[in-house]
Amino acid sequence: MAYEDSYKQVQSPKYECILFHVDDTLYPLSSGIAAGCVKNIEDYMHEMLGIEKCKIPELCKVLYMNYGTTMAGLRAIGYDFDYDNYHSFVHGRLPYDNLKPCPELRSLLLSLPLRKVIFTNADEVHASVVLSRLGLEDCFEQIICFETLNPIQKNTISNDVDDNVAFVVPKSSPSSTHSISSGTEIFDIIGHLFQANISDDEIKLPKTPVVCKPSEAAIEKALKIANIYPQTTLFFDDSIRNIQAGKRVGLHTVHVGTSQRVEGADYALENIHNIKEAFPELWESGKVNKVKHNGTLLETCVIS
Repeated sequence: MAYEDSYKQVQSPKYECILFHVDDTLYPLSSGIAAGCVKNIEDYMHEMLGIEKCKIPELCKVLYMNYGTTMAGLRAIGYDFDYDNYHSFVHGRLPYDNLKPCPELRSLLLSLPLRKVIFTNADEVHASVVLSRLGLEDCFEQIICFETLNPIQKNTISNDVDDNVAFVVPKSSPSSTHSISSGTEIFDIIGHLFQANISDDEIKLPKTPVVCKPSEAAIEKALKIANIYPQTTLFFDDSIRNIQAGKRVGLHTVHVGTSQRVEGADYALENIHNIKEAFPELWESGKVNKVKHNGTLLETCVIS
């Protein structure tokens, strides 16, 4: 793609920037934040959008897998709502008290002599609260978040967000198409994907106005905004899909939260606190070009 091609001339790249996801990357999954998000999203869909409770779990899964986030999927199939209200509802009651300051990680990040940028699908308020709770609010030069990728034009359909989507067909029987109070017809995505004898080439889903990972277009947009060269950037994320999309864009990738390196991940790092142990060369200011990349997948696996 054009953005990747424009940087092919970079020779013998060294790491100049570290790109960090926030949730379940800078803190462990066991914090309960992710589980809280799932519950709050389901509550929002029932209480604010009037979706039947029995249909929500399957719908959430299908939207998340096909659009990157449930919010993006809801907008794609026809639900209209205020993004700020959605974020306030979903994040406003999360168990942030479970997140504690981490002076060890703070010290590591502040001593890292490279650019450090946050890249999250969440809104700026959530990202800021999490970083503050962890004591990391001043460790990064920039936060690329929902508002960064989705400025002002909240209802403009994106032509790029459905690239490289692996459509996920639900296992349950289809539900009927329904309408919301405004009279807008809601696209029956489960029923559509459940159709018998439909091939992947025939699956046409509505596009979403929301730009988010794991869309390659979203990642490329974030890199442009932050003036980041993918070939000299190390990308830490807990999501396999995000890691794989990042790899396709040209980033060096680290799958966080596991010791098993998956396809698309150059490295696997079980705990972000082990970053210096796993990548000591990042702290060697002026010598960070020891790690080379020749355009092929690196085989090194960091097990913490």
